[in-house]
Amino acid sequence: MGGCGESGKPAEAKAAEAIAAQSAFYKMFVAARSGAADAQPVRVAEIDVDEVKAEGGRAGAWEAIFVSQSQGRACRYIYSVVHRPARNLRGGVTSDPPEIWSGRGDSEPFLVQAFKVDSPAAYEVAMKQGREYAVKHPDMAVKFLLEKTRRFTNPAWQVFWGESVSASGYSVFVDAVTGEYLGTGR
Repeated sequence: MGGCGESGKPAEAKAAEAIAAQSAFYKMFVAARSGAADAQPVRVAEIDVDEVKAEGGRAGAWEAIFVSQSQGRACRYIYSVVHRPARNLRGGVTSDPPEIWSGRGDSEPFLVQAFKVDSPAAYEVAMKQGREYAVKHPDMAVKFLLEKTRRFTNPAWQVFWGESVSASGYSVFVDAVTGEYLGTGR
């Protein structure tokens, strides 16, 4: 993916506000497509930013992994509303160097058009379905991961409580195409 590793324009110097996943995603998608015309997303995830409170499905930074099947490459892009070089957050869109992609793994590429339901809408569904868990754990972080796996037909949001998917005690899955509740997990 030829455009990997190049920096985009830095974010404006106004007070940083958390943004929804789709806003960040489309900025990263433009950069990914400049490096590979067939770039498709595999994963979109929230990144914690100390200076910007993540709330209601909005965060200070998001990452997306795009793959180019024709080039056999994957590249991680980050969109951040803050500039913190020590954390590899440069403000705006940045990317890591491309890596070889074999197509193996739990996640698979999905069409950009399948990303219809944004993170705030997924948050609402998750809070409705996980109300009891959220009430019992009011101070626990709620985080977001969007990917297409064999578990569901469409790409799905995994809205999870905790610091990581593997350490999470509770997750709600939301269809990224329809916005429907798909199930819960631990």
